[in-house]
Amino acid sequence: MKKIIPLLAFCLLYLCSCRKDKKSAIDQKNDPVAKATKKDTTNSFLTEEQTVSFKSAKPSDLVPDGYEIQHDTEGDLNRDGLSDIALVIRKKEDTLASRKMIILLKNTDKTYRLDKTSDTVLPDEYNEAGYKMYDPEDISIEKGELSIHLYDTGPNGNQFSRFKYINSDLILTYIETYNMGAGSHSALYYEPMNGKLVLETVNTMKEEMPSESKTFHLKKEKYVFDKTSPEDIIRKVYGSVNDE
Repeated sequence: MKKIIPLLAFCLLYLCSCRKDKKSAIDQKNDPVAKATKKDTTNSFLTEEQTVSFKSAKPSDLVPDGYEIQHDTEGDLNRDGLSDIALVIRKKEDTLASRKMIILLKNTDKTYRLDKTSDTVLPDEYNEAGYKMYDPEDISIEKGELSIHLYDTGPNGNQFSRFKYINSDLILTYIETYNMGAGSHSALYYEPMNGKLVLETVNTMKEEMPSESKTFHLKKEKYVFDKTSPEDIIRKVYGSVNDE
């Protein structure tokens, strides 16, 4: 009898310990804090969201996994005396997919941080028939402005746009287009923040090729790099002029 009592006590303690460990595991599984602090090690690459707070001395480290650099340029964009980088990136496995443009600002420790990303600032590289929409394409940073130059001798024409940092936002400051059509050439010059729009037309049907210029004063607009599509804005301003 004396041997049985200690044995029963040991069994009871063992059962209690198992139940406590099981409850602890369940609580931890359901605990939102535990979930938030648990690190997922299944993916070794950085997601686009993670790169926002990530910095590196190699700009290519800030390119999302599965993408490659198509165009790049360097210059002091935010006017802090350090040379920043703008990249056009596209998917490695699907070069016909929509492209991204990312802005990498340089830190004082010579690393870079991802500051802006836009899925809309560039048009599709190819049309439905598989032909290039613009060729050549060029991006540059000069005097604190990011310029995007797209050239086409066909129906798309040339499209130029410029962006500038105002406080912490990268803002569209200028759009210019030039098209050569049957019987006329047309140009558009638009300053969104000033609301100024100039449309020029050259009549190529006449020997002297007379030109006409009209200036419109539209509502002042602030277009941020992250969500801006110059093509959509051009259609919008043409629509607003035609409605007048």
